[in-house]
Amino acid sequence: MVTASTVKELREKTGAGMMDCKKVLTETDGDIEKAIELLRERGIAKAAKKSDRVAAEGIVEAYISEDGKVGAVVEVNSETDFVAKNDEFKNFVLSIAKQIATQNPANVEELLSQKSIDNSEKTVQEVLTEKIATIGENMTIRRFARFESNGLVEKYIHGDGKIGVLVEMENGTSELAKDICMQIAAARPEFLDRESVPQERVDKEMEILKAQAMNEGKPAEIAEKMVQGRIGKFYSEICLVEQAFVKNQDLKIKDLLSSKGAKVLKFARLEKGEGIEKKEENFAEEVMNQLK
Repeated sequence: MVTASTVKELREKTGAGMMDCKKVLTETDGDIEKAIELLRERGIAKAAKKSDRVAAEGIVEAYISEDGKVGAVVEVNSETDFVAKNDEFKNFVLSIAKQIATQNPANVEELLSQKSIDNSEKTVQEVLTEKIATIGENMTIRRFARFESNGLVEKYIHGDGKIGVLVEMENGTSELAKDICMQIAAARPEFLDRESVPQERVDKEMEILKAQAMNEGKPAEIAEKMVQGRIGKFYSEICLVEQAFVKNQDLKIKDLLSSKGAKVLKFARLEKGEGIEKKEENFAEEVMNQLK
């Protein structure tokens, strides 16, 4: 009989996923040693041992449906840039982007539990675990975004997977959407427009701008007026529609969209490894530790 405590014990000993542990324990009638052996035979225990390694490399990939109505962008991380350039890894990431677009998981956890579109007998987690075992590095599906629209969804991948952008537009053309994607990749907007910026973020910025003006020796009432003038620059940096168009600095994105009768509804920008704290490797120290 398979109990929760047995599954927990096997997980702690091998680092394998809960479903994998439960499956092999069922097959071995709860025998932990046989279960460990089975996990090792399948390469799962070997893969699990790699799971504590920092995966900060990898690629961002995107997929758009043929009708341009559904799209997904996903970041999948690996330990080294070398693996990220591997065709097997690239094809796997593209398949994950397609899985997200077609199967609409709510989050990464649900995605991992779905049946793979490439192999209906295995979950995405099981396919991922196999890839870790065969490629030989820890890999993680970190995050994704998915848009479904009555208008248009477009994608852009920059720098061989370093940055991925997904845009949903209304009344736009594919060419315009591509330009907007490239704008987002290059100019890194955080929000769509002024209304999208949280009030506390605006208040904090205005406090900083006022302090700067007063530090310049300006009286409080003058400082207030200077803040109103300078806050526009703040919006032009963090809001997409307020930014200058990268292809024509004299034109704002909102004016470009207006001239085309188009509107950006939302966007997602994923940059590989963004926010992941990379482990600093000390090769000499590693060798000395091994010699000890």
